[in-house]
Amino acid sequence: MSTTRTVKIPETVLMTAQSLDDLEDWLASHDPESLRQMRRIRHEEDLAEQGKDLGQYHEDPRCP
Repeated sequence: MSTTRTVKIPETVLMTAQSLDDLEDWLASHDPESLRQMRRIRHEEDLAEQGKDLGQYHEDPRCP
């Protein structure tokens, strides 16, 4: 059985991040285990061609 973890990212970090790399940098410094899991999952999704295009999020006016 897998456990669910929640990582709280401050709103200021989300609103000022210019890229996914910025968020990864913050996560690496605050929760390196979550970053490792995120990268593993992203890699698995990429291999299965299930990854999402981040361009769709830039159309959202709430995103910087």
